[in-house]
Amino acid sequence: MTFVDVSSVNAFIPGQVELDAHEARMIEQRDRLLGPAYRLMYQKPLHFVRGEGVWLYDPDGRRYLDTYNNVVSLGHCHPDVVEAITRQVATLCTNTRYLHETILELADSLLSTVEGDLSHMMLTGSGSEANDLAYRIAQVRTGGTGVIITETAYHGITDAVSKFSPTLGEGVPLGMHVRTVPAPAAYRTGPNVGERFARDVESAIADMKRHGIRPAMLIVDSLFTSDGILPEEPGFLKGAVEAIRKAGGIFVADEVQPGFGRTGSHMWGFQRHGIDPDIVTLGKPMGNGQPIAGLLTRHDVVEEFGRSSRYFNTFAGNAVSCAAAAAVLKVIKRDHIMDNARNVGAYLLSQVEALRERHACLGHVRGAGLFVAADIVTDQESQASDRARTTQVVNAMRENGVLISACGADHNILKIRPPLIFSRENVDLFVDVLDKALEL
Repeated sequence: MTFVDVSSVNAFIPGQVELDAHEARMIEQRDRLLGPAYRLMYQKPLHFVRGEGVWLYDPDGRRYLDTYNNVVSLGHCHPDVVEAITRQVATLCTNTRYLHETILELADSLLSTVEGDLSHMMLTGSGSEANDLAYRIAQVRTGGTGVIITETAYHGITDAVSKFSPTLGEGVPLGMHVRTVPAPAAYRTGPNVGERFARDVESAIADMKRHGIRPAMLIVDSLFTSDGILPEEPGFLKGAVEAIRKAGGIFVADEVQPGFGRTGSHMWGFQRHGIDPDIVTLGKPMGNGQPIAGLLTRHDVVEEFGRSSRYFNTFAGNAVSCAAAAAVLKVIKRDHIMDNARNVGAYLLSQVEALRERHACLGHVRGAGLFVAADIVTDQESQASDRARTTQVVNAMRENGVLISACGADHNILKIRPPLIFSRENVDLFVDVLDKALEL
């Protein structure tokens, strides 16, 4: 029997909707062959057979506007990335124990996008692995184990990283070495978020030390995506970064979701704050669907780790994945993807904000580039979270051909994260469908 996931607002729950015979048979096969740990999205699951640009297609040819999937940040089956993968897989696929030019081209291109002393690239197969590797390096660098995160953070699924990913739920307990701090949300707490966030980090450090735990790192998603997408005033992270460094720890910027030009103003989310991280972790959008992730770091941060530890990852850094990632970077620059994210993102934000005048259930709206959040509330005066309505909105949009999801501690925040090639026409369709869903 399919597991009932009550933690997600857009989870499939058996028995709630009628399925055709083929869908029911596929779900039965999933349960039997894949086991109970997997989940399906939406009250009525979707079956896709093809993707192109911002669209996904079901077996009947119906298309769905994808405004949630940032894995394919340049759109589904981008021709340049497909061509790069195809050419490389037909030529050579090997790992980092052999010389090949593509990984060097990728490293040079990536490192040219950052400032400061970030000078080394290390590759992994997923963002989870990247954050796992960052934690290993942090422990060697600092001699500590303590990790500070935000209250609804998500950083990955490895054993070590799941212990500092509270959004995985109560079934995945946090480590005793982990401390959480409230995410900086000015619209809930008022101004001075930087001072408040720095004080919270300092308090977490003090609590660690009281319990004999040496701080290793502060790690944040620079747009606080799982906490509800919080693009607060640039610069507010500086105090918290100073606090963790003063305590002997390092700062890790998790750019898996906000990176690769999504904010429109900068290539990386941390650059909005004028800070130089000790480690930057990368993931999902890096290969536009081809599994590749990694981190950027300074020589002094990784020097001792490099002397004492041998790092090797069979798939990470393979020539095919490197070719895909190199193609992604070329397209971002050639096609002015960041300009599109900034301009279309501003239009998207304004159009969603305009819906607040028509719908009392639409609360605070915020965004940076093509990353927009909208709270679903009982009413705009109380701003009380309305999870049930959020579920209704997410699934109504799915029924009308637009894919979206939700985030935040109360699962009431619409997470609008389309491919970076999104157009104004795509925005108009999205807003029209959202408008109708909010009326229900």
